[in-house]
Amino acid sequence: MYLPPTPDTPGDFPPIPPETGYAPEKGFTAVLTARLKAEIAKTVVSQEPLTDMALTALLSGGHVLIEGAPGLAKTLWVRTLAMALDVGFKRVQFTSDLMPSDITGTKIFNARDSAFELKKGPLFTNLFLADEINRTPPKTQSALLEVMEERSITIDGEVNVLPEPFIVFATQNPLEYEGTYPLPEALVDRFMMKLVLTYPGVAAEKKILQMYCQGFNSVSPAGIEAVCGPSDLKRCREEIAACHADDGILNYIVSIVETTRRVNVVSVGASPRGSVALLLCAKSRAVMQGRDFITPDDVKELALPVLRHRIILKPEAEIDGVVTDMVVENILAQVKVPR
Repeated sequence: MYLPPTPDTPGDFPPIPPETGYAPEKGFTAVLTARLKAEIAKTVVSQEPLTDMALTALLSGGHVLIEGAPGLAKTLWVRTLAMALDVGFKRVQFTSDLMPSDITGTKIFNARDSAFELKKGPLFTNLFLADEINRTPPKTQSALLEVMEERSITIDGEVNVLPEPFIVFATQNPLEYEGTYPLPEALVDRFMMKLVLTYPGVAAEKKILQMYCQGFNSVSPAGIEAVCGPSDLKRCREEIAACHADDGILNYIVSIVETTRRVNVVSVGASPRGSVALLLCAKSRAVMQGRDFITPDDVKELALPVLRHRIILKPEAEIDGVVTDMVVENILAQVKVPR
């Protein structure tokens, strides 16, 4: 397990590249996230914004939904993160015939003991990857509702508490692709962030080809070091919990979220869960940058990934080409920023 060096005890750890923004005075969380970013960059090219936002949600204790066309390294990114975190990891390919018990587990009869025993499903882990979550019907999607909110699974009336930390990363293809099912609104709202991947630029795509020419293997990427474990993540969250948010910041967050409910093109705005998610993510982002206080810029930078999936537009607005990203951006331009 990697333990970031302190200014007094530098340790014998690999040097951190300057571009990661390493600075000993920034604190434990800032140093640790710099190392995680450096490890992920070994396999995933030109996805620094995804890495930054996803780590913010991870440290906030939230789940992440990643949307993008096939072939954009969504699954590779999550697998690389799991290797760098050194935590329990399970991946399930969601398909049209997947049943709820396939991921939660079930009770089976043990003839030798004449008793039923629990056969745990893949959800009993630290980091769970629901790959292509929108390729399975709502019945199976809904099996994630309890586990994502309460970190527990009820099987035959027995509540099974999951290990800490427990985070769900889900990938999905855009809904215009065949064989997909829209996610239930209640499930979507349980994701702290929705991140949207786009195609890499020409230079980044060329770098990907160069990596494969040098023998890179996306199935089993080599050279990824485990830089932290569950105890380190707990320490980060303790540091984040101590981050300060003054009344001006709280009012700013509430104003943004409340405005989503009053826009004329919106049918359903963000819930209080959205306000809490925006606050927690802002605290994580501040600590990741070496601060113990939130600024309005933290809130503005996180508003889009935290709120875009919590807003339901009116049908006529969708016909006119309005998207939720536009709504959030307009709200940020209108709500007064605290001084």
